[in-house]
Amino acid sequence: MVVDGCPSPLQRSLIVAHEVTNVGNDTAHLANMAEQAKAALVVEKLEVVADRGYFDTDEIVACANAGVTLTLSRRMTSNAKAEGHFGKQDCAYLADEDAYRCPAGEKLTYRYTNIERGQTLRCYWTTVCGDCALKKLCTTGKERRVARSQAEHILEAVQEWLDANPQPMRQRRETFEHPFGTIKARMGATHFQMRTLPRVATEMALAVLAYYPTRVMNIMGAKPLIAAMRV
Repeated sequence: MVVDGCPSPLQRSLIVAHEVTNVGNDTAHLANMAEQAKAALVVEKLEVVADRGYFDTDEIVACANAGVTLTLSRRMTSNAKAEGHFGKQDCAYLADEDAYRCPAGEKLTYRYTNIERGQTLRCYWTTVCGDCALKKLCTTGKERRVARSQAEHILEAVQEWLDANPQPMRQRRETFEHPFGTIKARMGATHFQMRTLPRVATEMALAVLAYYPTRVMNIMGAKPLIAAMRV
């Protein structure tokens, strides 16, 4: 994850917050790390760029409530595209009518509200799918159904921001890998030497601390760094 909102290019090249975890995915860490970055940078608002591995509705809502602007790719949980079918993203939401417009131009109207995995979902569909020429490209069911969560407008805003500002994702690939690639290279072809989470966290903290001075020297040179440290 990369954060923006830093006052200088120098700070954009440094790790401002890190945390060691033994959880095998990133989905529950977006808001936590964004909050840590905000605290480290002492800012009220922050721009965060993350890959789709961090995509989680609850985490995105927490970031929106915390004043964090996200550039984040949406994770596709449906196999519709891979199977050659239209996906949910191909259906446009009509806010004024609280309905969806499908690729064939038909309106999917609200039918009922359901709760799945703790999320409140509004369900939409139309009854004319049986006569639609695009049905084979849309659904294998009786009708095409679309579910909308209470936080869908926040997810749509994130997608709109990404569509309008794709450049940060390219910058992320150029900046994000550098610190960790350097740290891994210094560690050699080995894993962490410590055992248990607190000890591994300490080892990681020391690795990050060691990364700082060499990175700063590469950016601004040894003499300016020494002069700054004397101030």
